[in-house]
Amino acid sequence: MEQLLQNTEDKVPVKFSSIGKTLIYVTGGLGIGVSVICIPFVSPALRKVCLPYVPATTEQLAGVTKALSGRCGRLLDVGSGDGRIVFTAATLGFKADGVELNPWLVYYSRIVALFNTRYHNTKFYRCNLWTFDLNPYENIVIFGVEQMMKDFEKKVLEETSNGTVIIACRFPLPNMKPIETIGHGIDTVWKYVVKK
Repeated sequence: MEQLLQNTEDKVPVKFSSIGKTLIYVTGGLGIGVSVICIPFVSPALRKVCLPYVPATTEQLAGVTKALSGRCGRLLDVGSGDGRIVFTAATLGFKADGVELNPWLVYYSRIVALFNTRYHNTKFYRCNLWTFDLNPYENIVIFGVEQMMKDFEKKVLEETSNGTVIIACRFPLPNMKPIETIGHGIDTVWKYVVKK
C-alpha cells in the first residue's frame, strides 16, 4: 500500500512545450478545416438521390456544343458543378445560367466568371433543382443520374415552353424521344425538343 501511494505521489503532470501545443492546434485546425471543406462533396451521397460532382469531359462539351448548334437565347445548366457547360455556352453567345446545390462549386464558378470578361453574361445560383423555375429558359442542359431523370422529365414538361431544347448527358430522359444522339458510351448526349 505504501508503495502504491508513493507511485501516485511521484507522478508529475505532463507539460507540453509551446511547440507541442502549436502542433496540436495546427493539426486539429487542419482536420476541422478539411472536414468542413469535404462536407459539401460528401453530403450528396447521403441524399435520397445521390448527385455526385463529376466534371464534364472534353467529348461531352463537344457533344453539347454540337447539340446547341444553330440555337440562341437563354440556357440553363442543371447541376452546373464547376461551370464548364455555362462557360462554354457563354462563348457560343448564350445568356447562360447555372444552378448548383454545392456552395463551394457555386463560389468557384462565380469567381471564375468575375475574372473573365468572356463570361460576363453568366450567373450561378445556389438552389435546389426541384424548386428552381425552368420556364425562362429555351435551352436546358442536364448531367443527371439515372434515378432522377423521370422526375426531371416531368418537371421539364410542366414548366417549359413548346420548342425548348433539352440536352441530357450521361443518361437519357425515359419517355421523350431524342431528335439527335451525339457520341457514345459515357460521353453520349441526347437532344430533345419539347412539343406541347
